[in-house]
Amino acid sequence: MSVKSSSIAEIGQWVVARGLAGASEADLLDSFCARCREAGLRLSHGLVIIDTLHPTYEGRAFWWDLTQTNENRMIEYGPTNTGEAAEKWRRSSFYHLLQSGEPDMRIRIGQDLTADFLNLDRLRSEGHTDYIAFVHRFDRDGSIGEMDAVYSHWTTTHDDGFADDELEALRTLVPSLSLAAKCMSLVRVAGTLVEVYLGRDTGRRVLAGQISRGVAERIHAVLWYSDLRDFTAISETIPPEEIMPMLNAYAEAVISSIQSEGGEVLKLTGDGVLAIFNAEIGTQAGHAALRAERAMRLKVEALNQQRAADGRPVTEVYLGLHVGDVFYGNIGSGDRLDFTVIGPAVNEVCRIATMCRSAGRLMLASTDFIRAATRAERQRLVSVGRFALRGVERPRELFTLDRYHDGDPAGHAN
Repeated sequence: MSVKSSSIAEIGQWVVARGLAGASEADLLDSFCARCREAGLRLSHGLVIIDTLHPTYEGRAFWWDLTQTNENRMIEYGPTNTGEAAEKWRRSSFYHLLQSGEPDMRIRIGQDLTADFLNLDRLRSEGHTDYIAFVHRFDRDGSIGEMDAVYSHWTTTHDDGFADDELEALRTLVPSLSLAAKCMSLVRVAGTLVEVYLGRDTGRRVLAGQISRGVAERIHAVLWYSDLRDFTAISETIPPEEIMPMLNAYAEAVISSIQSEGGEVLKLTGDGVLAIFNAEIGTQAGHAALRAERAMRLKVEALNQQRAADGRPVTEVYLGLHVGDVFYGNIGSGDRLDFTVIGPAVNEVCRIATMCRSAGRLMLASTDFIRAATRAERQRLVSVGRFALRGVERPRELFTLDRYHDGDPAGHAN
């Protein structure tokens, strides 16, 4: 069966259209391979790999196989520059192509028993007879971090391997497929970056085009501001290389707790965290903030136990909770903007958190926050007195959580 040249041209046009339209990379690969087989390419397996820009994952791999399974057709992989992962990478055909500068490499795996690249033995045992790998590199200006190429390999189980016209068809089509995969991945990278650095809701707003200076929305929100007790003093007593890991460990406990309850982290200021819970939905926002506080205390308690066992310094989280109207939007210069919240309520919640030290409490909440809590929660919030807050006109009555149960670290700052 020969490859239909007219079908190859149609597949190329289809790939371009899908890349412009945007879709899942796994679905793109699935449909691409199905169309190739209809055109006469006797594909049995395909794999596409592209690095990404993500704080946890180095890249993503997508595959298609003629034998349909229920396996996930996409995996996200971690760093490949250390340990066993680095060794596997150096044994791959892709690494060989990068080192040699060649655009592709064909191996008749049904006949060549000497090639020692990763996974060839597995492919041979599964009945694949022919293999071709590609690396489509990006120029420096077209790269983002480690995202500098698209890697792919293709196999057949036909006894005679790939015919010449099949190899030519793959050399014609895979560059377009790689470009489409890059387009889709760039959209994902943009989403990842704005979410990681701006927050989920803020990131969506920015990607939706809300980037004009001065454009802001007035919202009613539960405000969360927390920082670490005595972190500055602790950081002056420990080796510099331990400061960042310590800060990251406690930040993970705080931020993950906020996000798990639907809160939006807006700002990280050293050891401080500013977040909001949308108060338009009434007491649910206050309830969510208290649930986040509870989750955070449990995580910090577990973290402190581990750090103490390792002989490392420990701390606690001071937290202020408040409710008020704020302006949520873009502030800054024409070419350097920050998407955040401003208003007197933001200043007040920061002052409330600062007052935790003087009040000897780990958590303080305003009268306005009490009104945003459920009736049951209000019964657990007890007054600790009236305090003068710097920059706030009148003294404010502040509240803290009574202990959940004996031994729980929710209330007092020891």
